[in-house]
Amino acid sequence: MTKESEAPAADATDFAARRDAARDRLDAMFGAKGGDADDRAAWFEAVYQTAGGDPAAVPWADLAPKPQLVEWVAANPGKGARALDVACGLGDNAEALASAGYHTTAFDLSTAAIAWVEARFPDSEVVYRVADLFAPPEDWRGAFDLVHECYTLQALAGDLRAAAFGALADLVRPGGRLLVITRVRPEGAEASGPPWPLMPSELARFDALGLTRREDEAYEVTKGERVIPHRRVVFAKAE
Repeated sequence: MTKESEAPAADATDFAARRDAARDRLDAMFGAKGGDADDRAAWFEAVYQTAGGDPAAVPWADLAPKPQLVEWVAANPGKGARALDVACGLGDNAEALASAGYHTTAFDLSTAAIAWVEARFPDSEVVYRVADLFAPPEDWRGAFDLVHECYTLQALAGDLRAAAFGALADLVRPGGRLLVITRVRPEGAEASGPPWPLMPSELARFDALGLTRREDEAYEVTKGERVIPHRRVVFAKAE
């Protein structure tokens, strides 16, 4: 098991204080604790719309790619393979995929998020799109050599969460891989989300969908006094 610290690059103390204030505000908004697809879509859009250009107001935006993604793509360069970054937010993970040689498409449900990311990376090689995981463009189904899912599943609850596993698996081409980076919790442990960390039985749903687990690494992220268990899991789809 590895340990790593995750913190914004500049003025971490001030950034964290602004983030805590934003989190309290966002948690009080309708749709924050779950709901149907429309409720969650409205909440995600509101996160970006009300941020006022401050990334600290977007709880999952660190202005840097996830270290575990950077480590993985360094060992697994794209060499022109097609990659899809799911729920790309402000784009740092998508840019890391592109830098590692993947022809990268990235999407988010929020139009405000996509406008923000395109302003951050005006010369990007990534194709950014507004799209819905549960109703993706038809030509995306079974089309990607690598599908990268980071923190999306843990942000969903109820029927949306249950449906997301199959929706993600459908995007991977035969012979392709699904890379999942997520918080985790012990089987049966209660979670007061969002986020709702994944349990082992939930990760096993990908096995039941016909994907084979090729890599599975446990690690911890330290935020202040909190130590948060994570997993990085790679699944492969049969040819």
